Order: sequence, then C-alpha cells, then structure tokens
Amino acid sequence: MIIEPSDLNGCFIVKPKVFEDERGSFFESFNQKTFKTHTGIQVDFVQDNQSVSHYGAIRGLHFQTGEFAQAKLIRVAKGEVLDVVVDLRPDSETFLKQFSYVLTAKNNHQLYVPRGFAHGFACLSEEVIFIYKCDNYYHKASESGIIYSDKDLNIDWKIPKKELIISEKDMSLPSLKTYLNS
Repeated sequence: MIIEPSDLNGCFIVKPKVFEDERGSFFESFNQKTFKTHTGIQVDFVQDNQSVSHYGAIRGLHFQTGEFAQAKLIRVAKGEVLDVVVDLRPDSETFLKQFSYVLTAKNNHQLYVPRGFAHGFACLSEEVIFIYKCDNYYHKASESGIIYSDKDLNIDWKIPKKELIISEKDMSLPSLKTYLNS
C-alpha cells in the first residue's frame, strides 16, 4: 500500500498495490499494521457499509457527532465518484477547509477520513457501488450534516444542477454557518 497525505490534516489517500494476471486482479484493501506504520493512526474498524447510487446522486455532507463520531475508509467497487470532505475540527490547522478526490473502481484508491470531518460524494458514473469502513457504530441521534449546496463551501460537485438527485433528508440539512452557530 502507498499512503499519501491529502491537503487536510489526518486525511489520507490509500493506494493499494494491484496484482494482475490472466485470472484477473487482487489487492489488499486494508492492512492495519501498514496503515499505522505510515500514518501513526491506530484504527479499529467495527462496521462496513455499502450503498448503490446512480448518476447525479449526491449523498452528504454527513457526519456523526460527539462520542459517536466516525473515522471512515472509503472506496468504490463499481463506477466513479467525486468524494468530498470538510474538516470540522475547530482545533485543526485545516479547520473548514475542504478536499475532493475522484475514487474509481479502476484506480482502487481509497480515502481515509478521520473523525470530525463532514463527508459526501457525487456519483459521476451510471451506477456506483460505494463501500466504507467505520471505526464507530452508527448512532441515529448523533447523525448530523451540512447541506451539499452550502454557499460558503461552494463545492463543485461536477454534475449539472438539472441532473442532481438529492434526498429530502439531505435537502433539509443546515448551512455550515447554521451548524457552527448551533
């Protein structure tokens, strides 16, 4: 595995070594020892999640708060997404900064997102299978988010506005300012 820092403190791009032959391919998607050696982070994943989405869907920006905050290791098994994270940790040098990265089934890259980040993704291909590991269990009462179209974040999701597919739940998320002032 090759592990590279992103533009945000504690957020890493994980590039597995892919082995190919006449049968197909193989790669190790996660190795705790290697991850800790390269990042200094000890993470114990306890939950794996998977979603299927279609072109134009945006999911996010989501996070869990307090003791139920989650670190995530994200990858795409089918298709292509624009993955977006926002650092919401007030004591971080990269507080309120954002980072986006294209994850695809072809490049097999992954994104490690630490606790305290908002996360979302836009489906750039016809169909996406999106997989992520979490280091904490889902807790509905700790669920939070920021609206995908926040004017202060001004995220370019790479999808024409008329083709967006957004859930009612995500459309009702607060702005960044409203969240920070709550």
